[in-house]
Amino acid sequence: MISEPELVGEDGPGSSRDVVSGFDPDQRAAGRGRRRSGALWAVAGALTASAVWAAAVFGYGTGRDGKPDARGYRVESDSCTAMRLPALTKVLGEQVSEPATELDGIEHPALHRIRCTVAFRTKETPARAGEGGGNEPGRSVEFGASLTAELHRETDPRPEFEASSTLTEIDGSVVERVERVPDLGDQAYLLIMEEGVLRLNVVEGGAVVRLALTGWTFPQDDVVDDGGPPENLDEPDVLAYRAELISDMREVMKALKAR
Repeated sequence: MISEPELVGEDGPGSSRDVVSGFDPDQRAAGRGRRRSGALWAVAGALTASAVWAAAVFGYGTGRDGKPDARGYRVESDSCTAMRLPALTKVLGEQVSEPATELDGIEHPALHRIRCTVAFRTKETPARAGEGGGNEPGRSVEFGASLTAELHRETDPRPEFEASSTLTEIDGSVVERVERVPDLGDQAYLLIMEEGVLRLNVVEGGAVVRLALTGWTFPQDDVVDDGGPPENLDEPDVLAYRAELISDMREVMKALKAR
């Protein structure tokens, strides 16, 4: 079971605590309650209504009509061009090709969604002598990134987004740990998953953006079929690229707004 997400930034983990204060029941002004109760209830009602509306606007990114605020985002069939990933490209090497658009995109009055993938050039390690005198075969390391961007136009995506932070498995991969990322959208979670997967989820108004990095390691002389790389091999440490993933997410979000 996933515990309460801890707080992390681009440079490392941290923590935060929310403090909620209330009224002290012993601090009352005697003799004033009856005379002013009517006026106080009227003011309290108005303030409560304003607070509820403000919470909807600022806390959940919705307007008076209950629909989520787009916050300037535009998600269309050609939005994969926002997937430049300069920080990851710098540390992983050049991209093999332009981002490819997946076929499960949606263009509907209630929801626009695109999904894009990109692969980085394979890194190869030559064979070397092992500790027992034999030779260790050369290995190849591959990295791939995927982007999913959604723009919800009718319903607020935040409740579902918050619920997704408690998932223990996504697409067959176990979620080992969840960390909150500060100062990124309205809310952001970094999911550290098994099988060499690192995933960053962000919600801002009606937009939900997910950026994932996956790494594979396999012997150079093995053929990788449609089922993926061979089993029982150490996967790359994708967590080492956490800062680059967060940095590129910021760039993707800017690009989706600038289009």
